[in-house]
Amino acid sequence: MTFELSREHEEFRRSVREFAEAEIAPHAAKWDKDHHFPADVVQKMGGLGLMGLTAPEEYGGAGEDGDFTSLCVAIEEIGRVDQSMGITLEAAVGLGINPILTFGSQEQKDQWLPDLVSGRTLAGFGLTEPGAGSDAGATRTKAVLDGGEWVVDGAKAFITNSGSDITSLVTVTARTGEREDGRPEISAIVVPSGTDGFTVEPAYDKLGWHASDTHGLSFTDCRVPEGNLLGDRGRGYAQFLATLDDGRVAIAALAVGCIQACLDLSLAYAGERQTMGGPIGRKQGVAFQIADLQVMAETSRLLTYKAAAMKDAMSNGRADAKAFKQAASIAKLHATESAVTATRIATQVFGGYGFMEEYPVVRFYRDAKVLEIGEGTSEVQRMLIARGLGLPVE
Repeated sequence: MTFELSREHEEFRRSVREFAEAEIAPHAAKWDKDHHFPADVVQKMGGLGLMGLTAPEEYGGAGEDGDFTSLCVAIEEIGRVDQSMGITLEAAVGLGINPILTFGSQEQKDQWLPDLVSGRTLAGFGLTEPGAGSDAGATRTKAVLDGGEWVVDGAKAFITNSGSDITSLVTVTARTGEREDGRPEISAIVVPSGTDGFTVEPAYDKLGWHASDTHGLSFTDCRVPEGNLLGDRGRGYAQFLATLDDGRVAIAALAVGCIQACLDLSLAYAGERQTMGGPIGRKQGVAFQIADLQVMAETSRLLTYKAAAMKDAMSNGRADAKAFKQAASIAKLHATESAVTATRIATQVFGGYGFMEEYPVVRFYRDAKVLEIGEGTSEVQRMLIARGLGLPVE
């Protein structure tokens, strides 16, 4: 039994790290300060093949040369220098490409995937609403068929990659009817950017992820062709839950990048900062905290890549879906909560300088909190893990 990545994955890691340190790291602080979304760099990530790691060759993807583990490696390495660009990549693939790749018709795939896989364009996925997140049954957005068109009315909140200059579409969940038991019928519908009645609200003023593109969306008598239904009618929520399992592992990988950044920054600072005649790293109070960061990085990485390997094995029919769902929740819960703790520790190691915006630990501190919220809160993960153990948790 081995817990090491393959030689090919490690070589891929080195290439992504070189890209991240050359194209992203020198600019991340300014993008964060200016709340700037660098579309040109996102397209360079696409040019490097990062958007196509889980896509077939026929759409410009990596095909057999790529896998979900490679995507997690890329997200970790990008997130190690900038969490905003890490979540941009994660959402571009997990929430933009994968729903169309997994549930789309051949026509939808042919229309949208080549540009999305190449990174020329981005797509978002609109599930969350002002009053409905984990409780998708509370969805208020509606879509009604009228003369061969879906008429969409409603609003979405906190949608990543939804309003950039290169966003081409957003897939939205909407009520399309009612089931026999009275529950809402939820379907997924593709809404192209620029469609009449589709309004992208101003970008949010967020605590972190300042260089990530995040907007509220509104739909007023927004009409799209009936053929824009993604997958089967009434299966929109189930489709999103399947998408979310993958996303939880990808968010865990983003958290691993955050923890590794905290470890790297703290280790370097502890060797440079002098006090009382020597570096602060010789003090047990500092050294022990950095040792804890190493433990967090190792355990979070192992859980994340175990889940990623299970996803790849499941794609080949060699792993159980239920076991993967449990592993995904465990990885997401542990890695994201560890990331929040890691940023607090790193800030403490830096002392007063850790409170100054000129040091990157501040940015990681602000960016980390949302990791415990997005793609299923820590509370939701605990609920899912408990259910996986057979507990009747409501």
